[in-house]
Amino acid sequence: PLLVRTGPPGALLLACEWSKMGSFKYEFGGPLGTTAMLAGLPAVCFLLVLGCSAEGDCSLTNSLLNRLLPSVSGLYRALVVPQAPLAFSWQKYQTALLVVLGWIASCLLLHMILPGQEKEGTVVTKTKKRLKYKLNAFRVMLASVGAIAYAEYSNWIQLSWCYDNVSYLLAASLTFSFALSVALYLASFRDRRVVLAHGGNSGNPIYDMFMGRELNPRLGPVDIKEFCELTPGLIGWIVLDLAFACKEYELTGSVSMAMLLVCVFQAVYVVDALWFEPAILTTMDITTDGFGFMLAFGDLTWVPFTYSVQCLYLVSNRSELSLVAVTLLVTLKVLGYAMFRGSNSQKNAFRTNPNSPAVKKIRYIDTKRGTRLMISGWWGIARHVNYLGDWLMAWSWCLPCGYNNVALPYFYVIYFGVLLIHRDIRDEEMCKQKYGADWKRYCDIVRYRLIPGVY
Repeated sequence: PLLVRTGPPGALLLACEWSKMGSFKYEFGGPLGTTAMLAGLPAVCFLLVLGCSAEGDCSLTNSLLNRLLPSVSGLYRALVVPQAPLAFSWQKYQTALLVVLGWIASCLLLHMILPGQEKEGTVVTKTKKRLKYKLNAFRVMLASVGAIAYAEYSNWIQLSWCYDNVSYLLAASLTFSFALSVALYLASFRDRRVVLAHGGNSGNPIYDMFMGRELNPRLGPVDIKEFCELTPGLIGWIVLDLAFACKEYELTGSVSMAMLLVCVFQAVYVVDALWFEPAILTTMDITTDGFGFMLAFGDLTWVPFTYSVQCLYLVSNRSELSLVAVTLLVTLKVLGYAMFRGSNSQKNAFRTNPNSPAVKKIRYIDTKRGTRLMISGWWGIARHVNYLGDWLMAWSWCLPCGYNNVALPYFYVIYFGVLLIHRDIRDEEMCKQKYGADWKRYCDIVRYRLIPGVY
């Protein structure tokens, strides 16, 4: 720090951060782990998208060798030998980048001009104040998806273009996610009064850029983190599903029942998240985690492009379902949704008004912190029963793809299971620190973490 004492304030703050690295408790394997994830996560996205190609070749090995490597070599030739024939089209990439930027800008504009609820978040620990949020993601979805559907119906646009250029859209979204993450990291040094996220303030630039250094970055009245969490990525997921359904109709003259079920199941999931938007204000993403690459990439790239893989796969791998299969899939979706929404609504009602008729019969234990932990109802089944419902819903939109290929259409449910277990472990550690002996007492009553009788 002495070497930059006379430098600009940002440089002084940046230099001082390095002194914290020795005692910091890292997640995700620390700087090495997050560096690997910066390269590995985008690679997974490309592997999934390129694997579900129009040619119908869904071999992971073939898709990597026959599609990814020519694109990389084409990019190399574009940079080193511009006159050589290209496998990578800069024109398509630039068009895709304009589409992505236009989509995010239009979502932001709709967010700003459409009416919405004004809600206060939880108390920010360092400032002892509550931030205000404008919540209108559901209205943005109705306006944007409605406009796109009308434009498609009127032949003003061809939504199936997204299928034909999905790898370029992915590359463009990834570019924006990286640029946004770097910009947010640098902006976090603008002032000492900036509220930082503890988990993203290690002093290691790569790690902090990944985790997110600033807790609640804002652009005027817009909370960037809350906006990205629910608006462009989740709604973009629906748009991609619709685009892939349009492509299937274009190729075959009909939309298969498998495609229809996946589109409807995933749309229900997104609509639920947007309708219950206020609930996000109490989640770890908003209250605890900084906004860096982990959330920016997750919200804007990972969610729309990997969660829509089932519909992408079904375009070139049409699956026919029997009436029995459809009935079982709908039952699984309804069960998962009932568990997911029922548990989350019960938790929210208990937190906001424990005397409400909906939760007044819920049994609970008092903690030394003055809060209560539910031990009956949905939350008497498992400590994270909402995660179990979420996972069951994930199965309902992977199973319609059949069993000819497991790695690609079932990637989501496998990855999501691992993610939920990681979240569970992370939550358990935080609750142990938060509640102390009361958490052990609670765990003795509600024994199972995720799956009753199993885990």
